[in-house]
Amino acid sequence: MNTIVCKVSGLEKAFGPNRVLRNIDLELPSGQVTVLMGANGAGKSTLVKVLCGVHEPDTGQITLFDQPFTPHSPRDAFAKGVVTVHQSINDGVAPDLDVASNLMIDRLTESRGFFLSDRALRREARKIAEAMQLGLDVRAPVSSLGVADRQMIAIARAMVREPKVLILDEPTSSLSAAESERLFTLIDRLRATGVAILYISHRRSDIQRIADRIVSMRDGRIAGVFEETPLDYEGAVTAMLGHAMTDVPVRPTAPGAPVLHIENLSMQPGGPAINLTAHKNEVIAVTGLLGSGKSRLASILFGLEKPAIGRLTLNGAPYAPANPAEAIRAGVHFSPKDRASNGVVPEFDITNNLTLPFLKNFSRLSMLGRGGQRAATRSMIETLGVVCQGETDGIGTLSGGNQQKVMVGRWLSQPCALLVLDEPFQGVDIKARRDIGEHIRQTAGQRATIVFVAEIDEALEIADRIVVLNEQALVGEHKNENIELATLMAQISGRSEAILGA
Repeated sequence: MNTIVCKVSGLEKAFGPNRVLRNIDLELPSGQVTVLMGANGAGKSTLVKVLCGVHEPDTGQITLFDQPFTPHSPRDAFAKGVVTVHQSINDGVAPDLDVASNLMIDRLTESRGFFLSDRALRREARKIAEAMQLGLDVRAPVSSLGVADRQMIAIARAMVREPKVLILDEPTSSLSAAESERLFTLIDRLRATGVAILYISHRRSDIQRIADRIVSMRDGRIAGVFEETPLDYEGAVTAMLGHAMTDVPVRPTAPGAPVLHIENLSMQPGGPAINLTAHKNEVIAVTGLLGSGKSRLASILFGLEKPAIGRLTLNGAPYAPANPAEAIRAGVHFSPKDRASNGVVPEFDITNNLTLPFLKNFSRLSMLGRGGQRAATRSMIETLGVVCQGETDGIGTLSGGNQQKVMVGRWLSQPCALLVLDEPFQGVDIKARRDIGEHIRQTAGQRATIVFVAEIDEALEIADRIVVLNEQALVGEHKNENIELATLMAQISGRSEAILGA
C-alpha cells in the first residue's frame, strides 16, 4: 500500500459570500499520479493555491507525512517540498534572466556568499538541462524562447528541489507531442522514486498515459474518485459535469461566399506554398504539431508577421495588413494563443478587458458609454458561461479557463469578416470548450472562421473542414464527415506520403 504523502481533510475556503472549497477531503499517495479534473470555477485553482501557500484555508487541515502542513507562502511550501508548476508560464520563469539563472534561481537566493561564479552556475545549469534533455543554450535569455521551452524550464526548475509533492497545472498545453513524452518520461522517473504527483488536466491522451487515479471536482466539492483499472474516464467526466458526457457531432454546413483567399503563401523563403479559401458560414480547423506553422500563419493573417511570399485577398480586395490595427479595420479579429502575454490586461476589470479593442463602438462625441460597455459584457458573460460575480470583477479574480472565455468573447462580441482563433480552448475544461465552440458555430453565418488547434478532438467538435499543416506545408484537407482518423493522424505526424501538391 502506498504511503499517503499529503492529506487534505475538511478544507473550506470562501471569498466573501462565495464558497469556493466545500469540505474537501483528498489524499495524494506516494509514487502515484493523481489527475484532478473539474470545470472552470469548480475550485481546482483555489485548492492548488492553498496547497502551495498562496491562500490560507478558512477551516480544515493539511498534513505532509502525517505532520501539520501550513505553508505561509509559495516559498515556504517550496522549501517544505510541495512544488507547483502553474499553468501561466510566466509564473514559473523570469524572462529577463538567462536559462542558467532561471534553472538555478532558488539556489541563488539561498547563497550566503557575496560573489557567485558564473562558470559554476552555468556548469550546474547544464547538468540540469541535460538531465531534462532541454537542448538549450543556458546563456540564452528566457525572453527569447518560445512558450514550450519556457514551460520545460519551469518544470526543470521544479525538479531541482527534489519535491515530495509535485503539482502540475495543464503542463502539456504548450508542448509538442515529443516534448510531452519527455515530460511523461520524467514523471515516470519521479513516480518510481515515490513522489506524489497532482496533475491537473482534461486531456484524455495525457490521462491515459500517466494517471494512476482520477479525482473529479464540481462546485467546490470532490464529486468522485476513480481508482479501479482501467480508469473510468467517462465516469470521471460525468462526475465533473454533473451529467453524462455526450458526443458532439458536427454536421458540416454549406459554405457561403468566399471571404479569404490564401494564394501561394510561403511562411519563410523557399518554404512550401499554401493555398486555401475560407468561406462565410464555414468553420475551418487548422491542426498540426507544435512548430507546424499554425501560430505563424495565424499571426500573418492578423498583421503580426509578414509572409515570405504570397498573396491574400479579403472579400475580393488585396489584404496585406501592416499591423493588427489595419487588420481590425479590415474586419479581421484575432484571439492569440498566450493570453497571459498577449491578451489579458491584469489591471483591468472584465468589462474593460472584453471591450478594449472596440472602445470607439461604445463612444459618442469622444465620451465613453460605460452602460453600453457593461451591457455588452453581461451578454457575453451569459453567452459563454463566465463564472464571476459580475462584469466589474477584476480579471485576476477569474480562473484561467474563465479568463480564456473573456479573451475569446472579446473577439466574438463584435461582427467581423474573418475570425481567427489560435488555441481558443487552451486551459478550459470540456464543458467550457463546448460552450465556446457552440457559440462560434452559431454565429458563423456572416463571417469566415479559422480556428487553430493542436488537439484532434477539439477540431472534430468545431469544424466543418479540417486542414493539416506539417512543417509549414498544407498536407491534408478533410470535410468533417466520416474522417479516416488514421490518415489524419499520419498527416499530422508527418508519416503520410500523400503531400498535397507533391
